[in-house]
Amino acid sequence: MREGVDVVSEEPVRRKVLGRSRQANVPGGRAHSYRVKVTPEEKDRLAALAGEQQVSVPRLLVEAALTGGAETPTQRREAMAELFAIRRVLSNNAININQMAKAVNVDGEIRPEAVGFLQEARHLVLQLDAVLEGLVRP
Repeated sequence: MREGVDVVSEEPVRRKVLGRSRQANVPGGRAHSYRVKVTPEEKDRLAALAGEQQVSVPRLLVEAALTGGAETPTQRREAMAELFAIRRVLSNNAININQMAKAVNVDGEIRPEAVGFLQEARHLVLQLDAVLEGLVRP
C-alpha cells in the first residue's frame, strides 16, 4: 500500500497500489449472501490469506471458489504488477549493458561496474522465472 497524508486531519492515509480490497459494485447489488462457520484456526488462516492478497475475507472466498482452484484475479493482478516492475528494471539494465558492450568494443577492457550490472540482470531473470513458474503452477 502507498501512504499519503489526509489534507483535513493531516493523518497518514494508506492507499492500495493495486485494485480494491472489496469487490466492485454491480448494478442491482448482490441480493444473495451465505453464512459460513469456521473454527478459530480457520478464521485466522482466512484472515492471513486475505491480508496477504489485500482483499476482504468474503472476496477471498468468492474468488477462490469461482476460479476452480486456479489463481484468483487478485493473485493474477499482483503477478502482473511484479512482472511489469521486473520488465522495467531489466529494460534499464539492458540499456546500461549495451553501453558497456560498446565501450568494451572500443577499448577492449571490461569495466568493474559491468560485472555488477550483469549480476543484477541475472538475478532479475531468475526472479522473472520464479514469477512465471508461479503463474504456470500455483
